[in-house]
Amino acid sequence: MRPRVFIDGSAGTTGLRIRERLASRDDIEVVVLPEELRKDVSARRDALNGCDVSVLCLPDAAAVEAVALVENPSAVVIDTSTAHRTAEGWEYGFPELSGRRGRIASAKRIANPGCHASGFIALVEPLVRAGIVGRDASLSAFSLTGYSGGGKKMIAEYEGGADRGEGVSALFLGGRQYALGQAHKHLPEMAKICGLENPPCFSPVVVPHFSGMEVTVFLHGADLDAVKACYRECYGSGNGGLVRFEEDPSSAEGGFLSSAALSGRDDMTVSAYGGSGRTVLVSRFDNLGKGASGAAIQNMNIVLGCPEGLGLSV
Repeated sequence: MRPRVFIDGSAGTTGLRIRERLASRDDIEVVVLPEELRKDVSARRDALNGCDVSVLCLPDAAAVEAVALVENPSAVVIDTSTAHRTAEGWEYGFPELSGRRGRIASAKRIANPGCHASGFIALVEPLVRAGIVGRDASLSAFSLTGYSGGGKKMIAEYEGGADRGEGVSALFLGGRQYALGQAHKHLPEMAKICGLENPPCFSPVVVPHFSGMEVTVFLHGADLDAVKACYRECYGSGNGGLVRFEEDPSSAEGGFLSSAALSGRDDMTVSAYGGSGRTVLVSRFDNLGKGASGAAIQNMNIVLGCPEGLGLSV
């Protein structure tokens, strides 16, 4: 009998992407409620308790309410919202980090990482674990993200939908920095999962392409060779997962690094550059892929004992 997978909140950007990725899978049965029952509590409770895995693609408060409906002790919940990423009893769904793949495989509650957080954590957590970056480090980082990360409203703004006002086109031609008050919702998981005593000084920037993400972290005084060796060990060939270390992808891009290079994919690359005691760490991926729906499917695959990249673009 095929495992049953329920997508709760399948009308949003992440939910739709998950449905697209699972559409060709014949090894699972995807359960999607009809439109008239999409918000029906009784129908959702039955699906959450009757399926092997449920993926929540809901706002934070709605995700908390959905989890409260689950009574079946065998049911696995993967939450793509921010609600449970630092909560006790929830496994953080980034299997490439040391020791987490086995814990994800046996977990009943899995918190899918945030998009910006995924890129930052992939770069920093291995270095903290190796002692290259201290737990008391004060780090600075920025992230370039495609506008699809803002959901349907922002997509409509950039693509000329009904929500886009008159005379504001110029605002959408360049990068737009936000979360200037240093209270971005991904900061708690960045600090906790990396083992940092302080969250980074972090600047996210929306750029005018649909999807793709590039996270950059700056280090002073780090040994660049040690950083690269750490990444090779963590993300080198044969280590599994969807994150890989690249020596110098900029050489194939004329010395540049495009934030849209992995748009449409579900994997991630990390690289490191620098000189004179200054090091630049860069991760690139799709904010809708390894930053959201791709990661959720990867975690689902691990839970079901499937190859991690099954049904994904890697």
